[in-house]
Amino acid sequence: MNLRSRATTLLIWLFLAALAAVSVWSVLPPSPRGADAPADEFSAERAFADVERVGTEVHPHGTAANDAVREYLVDRLTGLGLEPEVVDGVGMSGRLGDQSRVAATQNVVATVPGADPTAPVFLVAHYDSAEVSYGGNDDGAGVATILETVRALGEGPALRNDVVVVLTDAEEACLCGAEAFVDADPRAADGGVVVNFEARGSAGPAVMFETSDGNAALVDAYASVPYPVGSSLAVEVYRILPNDTDFSPFLDDPAGRFTGLNAAYIDGSATYHSPLDVPERMSLASLQHHGSNALALVRTLGDADATALAAPSATDATYFPLPGGILARYPGWLVWPLALAALGAVAALAVLVVRRRGGGHDDGGTRTAGPARLVLGFLAGVLPLAGAVLGAMGLWALMVTVRPGYDEMLDPWQPWGFRVALLGIVAVVVTGWFVGLRRWLGAPALVVGALGWLAVLGVALAALAPGGSYLAALPALAGAAAGIVALRLESGRWRALAVALGAAVGVVLLAPITVLFFPALGLETGAAPAVVAVLLGLALVPALALSVPERGRSGGWLVGACALVAAGALGVGFAVDSFDAEHPEPSRLAYALDADTGEAVWVSTESTPSDWTARYVDAREDRSAQFPPMGSGAWFGAAEAADLPAPTVAVVDDVTSGDERTVTLRVRPGEGEIGTAGALRYIELNSAAQLDAVLAASVAGREVPVDDDGILDTRFYAPDGDGFEVTLTVRGGEGLDLRVVAAGGGLEGLPGFTERPDGVGVGGSHSSELVLVATTVVL
Repeated sequence: MNLRSRATTLLIWLFLAALAAVSVWSVLPPSPRGADAPADEFSAERAFADVERVGTEVHPHGTAANDAVREYLVDRLTGLGLEPEVVDGVGMSGRLGDQSRVAATQNVVATVPGADPTAPVFLVAHYDSAEVSYGGNDDGAGVATILETVRALGEGPALRNDVVVVLTDAEEACLCGAEAFVDADPRAADGGVVVNFEARGSAGPAVMFETSDGNAALVDAYASVPYPVGSSLAVEVYRILPNDTDFSPFLDDPAGRFTGLNAAYIDGSATYHSPLDVPERMSLASLQHHGSNALALVRTLGDADATALAAPSATDATYFPLPGGILARYPGWLVWPLALAALGAVAALAVLVVRRRGGGHDDGGTRTAGPARLVLGFLAGVLPLAGAVLGAMGLWALMVTVRPGYDEMLDPWQPWGFRVALLGIVAVVVTGWFVGLRRWLGAPALVVGALGWLAVLGVALAALAPGGSYLAALPALAGAAAGIVALRLESGRWRALAVALGAAVGVVLLAPITVLFFPALGLETGAAPAVVAVLLGLALVPALALSVPERGRSGGWLVGACALVAAGALGVGFAVDSFDAEHPEPSRLAYALDADTGEAVWVSTESTPSDWTARYVDAREDRSAQFPPMGSGAWFGAAEAADLPAPTVAVVDDVTSGDERTVTLRVRPGEGEIGTAGALRYIELNSAAQLDAVLAASVAGREVPVDDDGILDTRFYAPDGDGFEVTLTVRGGEGLDLRVVAAGGGLEGLPGFTERPDGVGVGGSHSSELVLVATTVVL
């Protein structure tokens, strides 16, 4: 390679690197606005005052602290000139497997009246926290975003449509506040457009990650926001994940009355649901991103024909961020034509490569290959894909080996060193694959093979997850088109320019999604961002072919440089991230008492107990029949029995008619507290001891599902002293063994419990600090 060629190659890589930096920069949160921002704009500093108030105390559903937050919200909305209502209801969720979950809820609802309403726009966030969390981010961020948005709206003319503020209760328990609103609130009767605001972590861009089906018109509306960050791939991924938010009950509405969008920032997941989700750990830039987009979106939806938007569009849109705050989008019907065009373009490139070989156009082996080599090059393209997955798995295994506490986390406290290490591993895999096979197969075969895999994946995604097809199809199409142009050019500089422009498409599309996928799925499932990163690597193979010619130096230096980056970043990751009082190792410990036998046990749902947790548990057992909430794979250890009250069940009515018996029960907490956290978390009823016994059931007036085996598995959250009513229809003439478990929280004061040392914290889990008292009732 001569000096001029080296300069051209260097310029190409500098161009691609700069383009990658700009593309990633475009999805980062904006700088927060201060309290002196114009009154009609969103200010993170003004909104943060609400975050501080919401996140003052741990405030799960049913606690006095949650009541205080609700009272604050009523006062706050009143001060903004609205007339808020506290709406009592009973919500029910059956999305969690076969278990139903029910709660009495108190939503805070207020309406900003429109000048000429078509359909309402619902702004939704939940005000309760997880059981051990202050909820500063989850969901103080969503609540504060809505309050500051409403304040800013009041500084301008009235919107066309009603804007209905829905601050829900019991989201963390069971999504029950949102479900109660959808089920029974008159303001929901005619449906509308929903925008839900969430946070899973403490930082990062606010991503629009979920939509209703038929989202094309809504995506057009979202494109009006100043900092759009979203990808139709994220929507496809989220639809197959078992995750839920308050948006889920709106989507589940059997009448299909609602459409909408769901947004959240999701980095910094180590704080999620933990005692360290406090206001001080919130990124104000993330809050600003949430709020700036929320205000612009509400203004767009508020002045639109919301009746039309509340009906699904004919198709989903494909969309993705571009530099400059642009949300590119095209209709779903284009997915297949583009995927097939990419496949055809790669095939055309392959034919052209073979023909040039047949015509004797051999430029030192850099532009030609026979059919056999092209086939082998394509087959070899699976190696970087598999290598990236194995590399990601190996990285996580190494991290857990060095620091076992990582096994309880989605991401470390400070994950960027490890993320760069994973990118370095992917770079090693891609460059090692190219350099290792280049002399044997030739660069053209590897280029066609790389683009061929992108094209095939584009077609596969078009069939399985249409919104994600663009990530592979468009880079393949651009790369193949650039290759065809390059092969017809005589000037090396112009060929290099064509290749660079083709690779640039892959950089713009894949670099920001790679960065967004890291916090979305975490290093625990780092194979997913690694696969996206390797797609970027495949898109860059044509540029790599220019950089590492088949003659001259072997290219081993490039592989070695990537390996040094990976190793250095891994070292930085371990050096920067460690467990201490500010960044504790998460632990999950619970206590369970069988009131019938007097046996008590410590319980942990950790994958492998940490050193601290291992003081309490020592064996993995299946005690799901004795303590149903703990499932079948928990760790147990003997504990001293505490004097804790068992729940009680009284028969209110018992009627037998033919082969069926209908029993009405009053289920109450026992006298006294379970744990030191105050309010009872829930009471669970489980009939798994008898198959085919229960035919139908209702809890607090809501019909709940019974599984195909006739098993009842249900929870009622935060019952008061009067308890709740349960009606069961069972097979006549049969008794029923009902396992009843009361769940409280707070381990302090239990015999044998000692405080966690510095560097060991409470993990963000619904089973953390759990105290169970179980008894069997025979009916």
